[in-house]
Amino acid sequence: MTTFNIHGIYRDLLALLSGFLLTMAFAPFEYSYLAPLALVILFASWINASPTRALLRGYLFGLGSFGLGISWVYISIHDFGGVPIVESVLITVLCVTFWALFPAIAGWLSIKTLGQSNAFVTPVVWILIEYLRGYLFLNGFPWLLVAYSQLDTPLAGYIPILGVYGTGFIIAITASFGLHVLFRQKRWRLAMVFIAVLWLAGYGLQQKKWTFPIGGAIDVVLIQGNITQDQKWQPENRLNTLLSYKKMTEDNWGADVIVWPETAIPAFYSQVNEVFLKPLKQAAIAHHTDLIVSLPMEGKKEDEIYNAVITLGKSTGIYRKDHLLPFGEYMPLQPFSGWVLKNLNIGLGDFTAGGKHQPLLTAGGHPFMTSICYEDAFGDAAIGNLPEAAYLVNVTNDGWFGNSLEPYQHLQVARMRALETGRYMLRATNTGATAVIAPNGTITASAPLFNTTTLSAKIVPMGGRTPYVVLGDIPVIVMLTSFYLLLKAYKSKKIRRLFTAIIPI
Repeated sequence: MTTFNIHGIYRDLLALLSGFLLTMAFAPFEYSYLAPLALVILFASWINASPTRALLRGYLFGLGSFGLGISWVYISIHDFGGVPIVESVLITVLCVTFWALFPAIAGWLSIKTLGQSNAFVTPVVWILIEYLRGYLFLNGFPWLLVAYSQLDTPLAGYIPILGVYGTGFIIAITASFGLHVLFRQKRWRLAMVFIAVLWLAGYGLQQKKWTFPIGGAIDVVLIQGNITQDQKWQPENRLNTLLSYKKMTEDNWGADVIVWPETAIPAFYSQVNEVFLKPLKQAAIAHHTDLIVSLPMEGKKEDEIYNAVITLGKSTGIYRKDHLLPFGEYMPLQPFSGWVLKNLNIGLGDFTAGGKHQPLLTAGGHPFMTSICYEDAFGDAAIGNLPEAAYLVNVTNDGWFGNSLEPYQHLQVARMRALETGRYMLRATNTGATAVIAPNGTITASAPLFNTTTLSAKIVPMGGRTPYVVLGDIPVIVMLTSFYLLLKAYKSKKIRRLFTAIIPI
């Protein structure tokens, strides 16, 4: 490959810049086409680099991307967690520097595999490392995965088929082949045609509807209570909070489904069941409305606490959050993490996972798939009860993050789940962004952030399965892993001749 004729230190700085550019591709900026450009710059910085230098540039990329992309960590722990400035900065820096290791590993492995940058190795490694970050470490952190940036581009057509990782590979291969075009490498015209075909095919796939209506439209109301996080759990505010939600609900009796946000009730189930929930259920039945509400719930054992969603109305059920947020709802790396947080005087939740095989809840005459806050970041978790679930419900409290990038990024995650499954998503949040998302991933209705309001809409229950629902993430990851192993064998002259005879590499 032609030498990338920029001095080493400037290539280091370009790698850092490309990290910032990638984050600008996500919400709320949504400059989607910066994502492949950012990867082009990063992959170019790895050309003719040593494995160590590629690792450094990948790390600089990660510092840029996560430094901007998860800056909301500081807001969460300082503004709403009450942690002093110095400790808050320290924890935020630790988070950024840790997650930046993953693109660093991608850089090192991309060069180490064949001893040089390669048009196929780099995209494959990139997605395998994204998967590693998303599922296999500390319960996963699948945030700012590159595919989330493409919900409004032709590549969104691949999402119901390949999911977030397969679509991410399409983006990465676009960037890798784009380097061939940029530097006029061997068979660069073929590479350009290949990119054009990929994007045109994505546009064509966008016209395909994978799921179908299975009933008439149902009226839904999402309540955005807008109770600030620093006031929500104050005992003196509990009654006013309950009365506020009750009043907004009574104003919307007659809707088929009303959804409250995550832990809208700032009290344990046992504390409010008799005096509040039972009368509310009777009123819901009388008005032919099903309520979906969220609150913490004690378990059978003394140390069991669940983050739960319950339905009140014609049918009653309970869903207990299963995929807990590391360091927010449970403490990984014990006893070290517990010792650190104790010495920093940070009080965080200690919840119990609800278990993977829980029955579907029902509201509006149809079963639905429930996720609580961070759970909607995991695509495979959203497909476990399909096609039985007719729509998706996510209850969230992004009040922890104030007016930062996080609420917008999280809404983008929810859009991905709707598109992957071909179903409406009802997303009720405490402070925003509350929204109704269509099966094609578009937002059909939304409420402004930091407003006490209700959002009314109609949704259609959907049946059928997208290819992603059938296959999930594993086939893509197995295919890419196998491809990686084959590319390692590329060092064999016989296999190399086979590759170069077929494709520009």
